[in-house]
Amino acid sequence: MRKLGIDYGEARVGIAISDPLNITAQGLETIQRNGTDKVILKRLDEILSNYEIDTIVVGMPFNLKGEKTVRAEITERFIHKLKCKYNKIKIETVDERLTTVAAHKTMNFLDINKNKKKNIVDTISAVYILEMYINKIKNTIK
Repeated sequence: MRKLGIDYGEARVGIAISDPLNITAQGLETIQRNGTDKVILKRLDEILSNYEIDTIVVGMPFNLKGEKTVRAEITERFIHKLKCKYNKIKIETVDERLTTVAAHKTMNFLDINKNKKKNIVDTISAVYILEMYINKIKNTIK
């Protein structure tokens, strides 16, 4: 079973997916929110019908002090929607602090065109979120 990583943002939502053995995370896509979660939930329905997913991991946007932000409260409402809609799938969260910064550093290192960065930064952040979760599971199993 695969894991799905989500970087839930105000304008865009990055999606990443693990391989079937949960060894690696790959960017899947960036969804434009268009001000509503309906677009995201519809696309998640499609993704879940194409892949065997047992866990959805959502990045929780705490501030640098580790405190909840307004954005974290909005993310919690989205997580509640996920739990209600996908009640047979485990929904987990990970601290996503600095994942966007890491994504920008990665894109700079790879010399990604400035115009393309906006469309992939959230997907790369979702990959980092999912990688953190996968590593957490590996360290728990040892």
